Amino acid sequence: MSVQVAPALGHDETALVQVRDLVKHFPIRGSLSFRAHAWVRAVDGVSFDIRKGETFGLVGESGCGKTTTGRVLLRLEEPTSGDVLFEGKSVTQASRHELRLLRREMQIIFQDPYGSLNPRMNVGNIVGEPLEIHNIASGADKTRRVEKLLEVVGLAKRHIDRYPHEFSGGQRQRIGIARALALNPKLIVCDEPVSALDVSIQSQVLNLLEDLQQEFNLTYLVIAHGLNVVKHISDRVGVMYLGKMVEVADGDDLFDHPQHPYTEALLSAIPIPDPTARRERIVLQGDVPSPVNPPPGCRFHTRCPYAFDLCRTEEPPLVDLGGGHWAACHLRKPGMQVATRA
Repeated sequence: MSVQVAPALGHDETALVQVRDLVKHFPIRGSLSFRAHAWVRAVDGVSFDIRKGETFGLVGESGCGKTTTGRVLLRLEEPTSGDVLFEGKSVTQASRHELRLLRREMQIIFQDPYGSLNPRMNVGNIVGEPLEIHNIASGADKTRRVEKLLEVVGLAKRHIDRYPHEFSGGQRQRIGIARALALNPKLIVCDEPVSALDVSIQSQVLNLLEDLQQEFNLTYLVIAHGLNVVKHISDRVGVMYLGKMVEVADGDDLFDHPQHPYTEALLSAIPIPDPTARRERIVLQGDVPSPVNPPPGCRFHTRCPYAFDLCRTEEPPLVDLGGGHWAACHLRKPGMQVATRA
């Protein structure tokens, strides 16, 4: 097997978004001093591409850095180092004026469909505010555009004068989707778009996102901790653990042939909708280490059932295993096979 090590994950220059060695550390400051005495390594050298028109799913346990990655990608948070390229232009180095123009192309749907909407603004003002800020429409023209957007996401024109508290969770998320569509963006970051919704509503919102992608030629970064959501909607999937990307592959390939032990454990936890079916559950021992002081070597070795000495001392690089399937695991080097769990 030919194995290629790629620090930048073999970036495709035609990709819509290229994330290159992205790092975001948050300072921990003392109560009597503004000086940082430690750093939370939320994102610690993440690289991946998002191709035009695809849905890239980003998964992992809570606290692994998924949401921070999405926010830094949009520059809602300033990166510590690394770069994000959107259509070949640097987002992290963009001036204030350039960033304002990029806002039209890059939008976000937040996790909390209620907390992300201003309770003092009606739907017309919430969805129409981006149109006014970017001098695209105002007055009657803005109202017409907002009414059209509401119809697109499955709401009615009469909802334009109502306030967020008058809607259900699913309806509020549709308002958030309409707001994200207002500027006709190319990329939408969907940060846990259905995790706060009832199970009965989740599939409706996911189907809506898929329909909108086809209608408006959208590209998605879908952040989720539920692999069932990612499997339903994603073309390619990236798996994060403790600030690092540990596996990237096409959706079907990753779910059928996971190459990282962490991905195997995540997949084993997915419920099977068949009471007669059996699946071996991989139960990880211990807790996720602190991102303030991550373990040396492979960050997953403290919980990995296959860990051996090299895992504890040397960080595995992300390598191409063929067919666009990448994994960061010493066991995937040529000649090495998974035998038994430790």
